Amino acid sequence: MPMQKKPSYPLAILEAVFVNIIWASSFIIVKLALKDLGPLTIGGLRYFIGFLLLLPFLLRRGRNYALPRRVWLQLFLIGLSAYTIGNGAMFWSLRYLPAITVSFMMGLITLLILFGGILWLREIPNRMQSAGILVTLTGTIMFFSIGVKPGEPLGMAILCIGLLAFTAFGVLGRDAARGQKVDTLALTAIPLALGGGLLLPVALLIEGLPPASPGTWGLVIWLAAVNTALGYVMYNHSLQVLTALEMNILLNLSPLLTALMGWFLLGERLTVLQWIGMSVVVVGVALVQRPRNEEEVENEKA
Repeated sequence: MPMQKKPSYPLAILEAVFVNIIWASSFIIVKLALKDLGPLTIGGLRYFIGFLLLLPFLLRRGRNYALPRRVWLQLFLIGLSAYTIGNGAMFWSLRYLPAITVSFMMGLITLLILFGGILWLREIPNRMQSAGILVTLTGTIMFFSIGVKPGEPLGMAILCIGLLAFTAFGVLGRDAARGQKVDTLALTAIPLALGGGLLLPVALLIEGLPPASPGTWGLVIWLAAVNTALGYVMYNHSLQVLTALEMNILLNLSPLLTALMGWFLLGERLTVLQWIGMSVVVVGVALVQRPRNEEEVENEKA
């Protein structure tokens, strides 16, 4: 497999920011689609359709994807962790939790990614990044200091399963992208096929396929084309340069955008303390995303 040209660090950051904006809308769109379709069905349709949209581009390249068994296993685990378990649990939790809360809870992945990156990828955060992590976690504590409402603990438990799965996805995806074991398109499309293809029949067996309005189907197609196909291609491309920790800290900005969308579209409100907590998270993100020095960049290229 020929080596791919890595994006520059500024371009990788720009791609990650754009992905951040796209994925911030996912919680709102899924919440709206849940009026007609089950959470697992939405996930299965979104990811398998996303794969089908990428399939023509994959075939047009005409490359031989006779990959080692170990790489195929890694791609399967990426699809299973991200699309079957992770997003399946996240969509299911949206039945019990506000979109803003689910979006913000995803920020806890950062702490898990930190330990996963240290143990498996040997990516050690520097002092500024460590300070940023502490600031981010402080903001998270402030956000949840008001407590949870009745019925929300079940949603939290379901979402915690998704958080663990997303942690595995972050570590495995970064390892595959950093080592350029497959090209970006294949790293996106193959796990989508495996994970989405596994989730869809399970979803249809459990939830069936109830009649949905054209508007709901439009939301599913948008999720598949923009939030999935385009979003994950850019995500995997930027992971060639950004560490798993850097990417997941940056994605902590999503709750701010989700909160604004939820305010206008779903009528979800935040307290003053929650707004302050999210602002503190932004400061933590800024600390972690500081420009790296020449030595760090050279180490990244090695």
